[in-house]
Amino acid sequence: MAVIQELIRQEENGRISFGNYLMDEKKKVLDFEANGDLYKVKTFREITKLEKNGKMLLEAVPGATIHNFGMDEKGAKFSVESEEDIQITLELEPETEYKILIDDVNVGKMKTNMAGKVNFSVERQNKMPEIVIEKIG
Repeated sequence: MAVIQELIRQEENGRISFGNYLMDEKKKVLDFEANGDLYKVKTFREITKLEKNGKMLLEAVPGATIHNFGMDEKGAKFSVESEEDIQITLELEPETEYKILIDDVNVGKMKTNMAGKVNFSVERQNKMPEIVIEKIG
């Protein structure tokens, strides 16, 4: 896979892919409609941010390309591509416990804070790791 030249797109499966970590200057796309929601993406080498209906959904530092991002009441699933290790912040349900799997390896449980945010790191790999965040309980 490769970076998303159009910055954000809807895939055939209904999920979205977004971000371009190769850009030196910040670019953004406003009001991208997918599945009845409006998305906003800001991306470049240092950061990639995604908002859904005006609310922060995902942030990757440094920048990344997120492939096949999908989210529902049970959690989220996506693949990530980057030139370096990245720190991901994801907004989920407040004060809820989730388990995080990277390439089917359980890397631990995390409880979201009052704002529903969870932070975790992903090491850069030769392939794109698949991230699965599942609600516990």
